[in-house]
Amino acid sequence: MAVTQDIVATYRGPGRVMRRLLSMGQREDRALALVMAGCAVIFVAQLPRLAREAHLTGQELNPLLGGSLLAWVFIAPLMLYALAAASHLVARLIGGRGDWYGARLALFWAILASSPLMLLNGLVAGFLGTGPALSFVGLLWLGVFCWFWARSLWVAERPEAAEGDVA
Repeated sequence: MAVTQDIVATYRGPGRVMRRLLSMGQREDRALALVMAGCAVIFVAQLPRLAREAHLTGQELNPLLGGSLLAWVFIAPLMLYALAAASHLVARLIGGRGDWYGARLALFWAILASSPLMLLNGLVAGFLGTGPALSFVGLLWLGVFCWFWARSLWVAERPEAAEGDVA
């Protein structure tokens, strides 16, 4: 199934999509591709906001873009690997029986699957600026991301318990 179809399917049932991704076997190149794609989409989502900021403050746009590129494409994936490891350790403390790869895949997929809302957040930030609309879209993205991550991590850490689940 195409990644875009998986993203749409995740909004209907993140558990089913995560089970299917895990059934494809452990492939670290797939996990790396997911986190890099998610971070690249988030970088692109920052462009309207950065252009607005540069225009309103009179700053040069290129240094802002360079900083965002460095943060999202080079540093964020490393931090996300660490966050996935921490989530796996916490899951192990409360009875999780998954592996490191499943925890990484759960986080990386949640980021990529929720990235369309991050694009919307970037458009709202670029066109409207700060305000209630940006806060609403940001909270919507955060809620969807947390739902995807929690559900995916549940499936990754308790694969036998989640098999009968619908979502």
